[in-house]
Amino acid sequence: MVITDLEWKLIYVGSAEDEKYDQVLESVLVGPVNEGSYRFVFQADAPNPDKIPDQDIIGVTVLLLTCSYRGQEFIRVGYYVNNEYLDEDLRENPPQKAVLEQVQRSILADKPRVTKFQIVWDNLVPVQQVPHAGDQAPTEEQQAQQQMMSPPTPVPQMVPQH
Repeated sequence: MVITDLEWKLIYVGSAEDEKYDQVLESVLVGPVNEGSYRFVFQADAPNPDKIPDQDIIGVTVLLLTCSYRGQEFIRVGYYVNNEYLDEDLRENPPQKAVLEQVQRSILADKPRVTKFQIVWDNLVPVQQVPHAGDQAPTEEQQAQQQMMSPPTPVPQMVPQH
């Protein structure tokens, strides 16, 4: 069991060129939780288009779902997002300033990119640093320590809002 909350964040990447355009759409604390798989609905408002550079409103970007424990990010799930005009004329001849009422956002939720990071769980050494000599099997104590340091395995379910 992790003894403090997990922090989940939903981040909209406003521009691939500069992180200053990233928007934290929602942040929530969950826990403490036991190790295992969980499913939950994470809803957030759409990003503020005024905080996105005009040239980045239309096109492909990323929605990131991150989870941190004690300030250490241990998992990042990325979803590709395509923002495009529904109208074919607007797609072929886009205006200088985006017509937001005509933009459709599609989230490729069935093909996430998952990145995991090794962290220290409750001030213990990371799993890959748990010592055991040569070819000997780990002791019961070492096995227990490795299990204690394994992160919970969340299974987020996204419900995108347009």
